[in-house]
Amino acid sequence: MSNSIDTKIIGKLAEILDKNQLTGLKYEDENCKISLSRDVCGNYAAAVPMPAVAAPASIAKNISEDKEETSEDIDYSNSPNAVKSPMVGVVYLSSNPDAPTYVKEGDNVSVGDTVCLIEAMKTFNPVKAHKTGKVTKVLVETGDPVEYGEPLVIIE
Repeated sequence: MSNSIDTKIIGKLAEILDKNQLTGLKYEDENCKISLSRDVCGNYAAAVPMPAVAAPASIAKNISEDKEETSEDIDYSNSPNAVKSPMVGVVYLSSNPDAPTYVKEGDNVSVGDTVCLIEAMKTFNPVKAHKTGKVTKVLVETGDPVEYGEPLVIIE
């Protein structure tokens, strides 16, 4: 990958970071990894493109054998049970820090119930349940940056 393309990607990432008021963003493809972050004052840390390096198969196999499968290992992106983020932003599980969360694992929800809020451009947008059922997994925490289409909650 050439330096001019790296610069373009870094510029786009910085634009996304500013536009959505995020504190960090990671980009990865088969040729490079870029991590971009800023402190709360908005100053950028260094963005360092690095070549992507895959672990040797023998190491990857040993790691996967030693590790139990957790919910973080499960890909919910294509699950019809996933409530997905309708936008890029920051997730909030309650209306304010003192309020109870909209949903927690084990709660029953109906179509249209608010499961969380996504803050984008200083606007809080409710995310609603798309089906009636039981919340089996909450995949995000308050303050997490989320992307469009990212699974937030699983309703069975």
